[in-house]
Amino acid sequence: MATKKSSSSPKPKTGVLLYADTDRSADALYFGQVSVPDAFIAFSDGKKRCAIVSALEFNRVRHHSAFDEVLSLETELKRAPKGKSSLDRLAAIVRNQAKERGITTFRVAADFPAGLAFALRSARVGLEIADGLLFPEREFKTDEEAAHIRRANEAAAAGFRAVMKTLREAKIGPGGKLLLGKNALTSEKLHEIISIACLEKGAIAGQPIAAGGDQACDPHHRGSGPLRANELIIVDIFPRDRATGYHGDMTRTFLKGRASEAQRALVATVFEAQQAALRAHKARTSGMKIYKDVVALFKKHGYETKTENGLSTGFFHGLGHGLGLEVHEPPRVNAKGSGLRAGQVITVEPGLYYTGLGGCRIEDVVRVTNDSPEMLSTYPYKWEIR
Repeated sequence: MATKKSSSSPKPKTGVLLYADTDRSADALYFGQVSVPDAFIAFSDGKKRCAIVSALEFNRVRHHSAFDEVLSLETELKRAPKGKSSLDRLAAIVRNQAKERGITTFRVAADFPAGLAFALRSARVGLEIADGLLFPEREFKTDEEAAHIRRANEAAAAGFRAVMKTLREAKIGPGGKLLLGKNALTSEKLHEIISIACLEKGAIAGQPIAAGGDQACDPHHRGSGPLRANELIIVDIFPRDRATGYHGDMTRTFLKGRASEAQRALVATVFEAQQAALRAHKARTSGMKIYKDVVALFKKHGYETKTENGLSTGFFHGLGHGLGLEVHEPPRVNAKGSGLRAGQVITVEPGLYYTGLGGCRIEDVVRVTNDSPEMLSTYPYKWEIR
């Protein structure tokens, strides 16, 4: 008697799916390595990277991207049901591609558009949300990526040079206000000066911080209004290189006039902590330990961290974060930080903030190696400008 051959179903195939523009999605830019200003479908079938773009982008994306296959949106829409909503038609396009390529499930990022996700679910397209980065390899930067970040930090350094030049030229006017010519020197003016300096270096400054006095005690306060003599001014510049999309991120603290002994002690302590933390960034070192060592150093010098009525003083943010196509990306170096790994690019930015005294933050960028960390930023630490 003939035996019946056992049948086995095809092994499930999982792909990656994106629907985004590259200006707002680091994943889309990383995946296709080409700038596309409008949202488009991109996916992988495990072997090929594929994009579906409009006629406006078709030829450029086909010739100047990392996609193995580029399909016409207009052609694919002809295969989608008529009379449906735009989201339903996009979902039908994805469903058609999944069926033809044997993809059973697409992995998507946590910020995948909800509207399209619901439409895909209605079209019986399987989705799963990535745990962490959609492309985990983004956390580890190649030599080329490190060079892009270094270039972006060169733009940040140009911004600091422009700030230093401006503060040297500024005069101290009545009431301690800083004057540039006959006008008050404001945070907004420094934002403008920084933006121009970064643009001349091929980068977009975004939303730089130039906050003085008590405003600087709120670490993400951009700064507004007139700047004053003898007050600490935190300047945080995180430009995006226009050619590559990679970010720099550096912070320096300045003061025009004459610092008090308390201000000098504050800056000296932050600088000591930052330099020690920079040296500690090596592969297999605990990020949590580096952070706690900074906390201990601050405490040794008498700088306590407290929270009263929701207002925090001292050192109340993480020590650093990953940097690349996004300003903030994994890993984090904080009270729960894990072991560092070679190839990670991380900011190192301790800070202290006390209302009435002011704030100080100093930030540089390193790439973790098995030995001494590779510096991806450089600018002098001179801060008191007479």
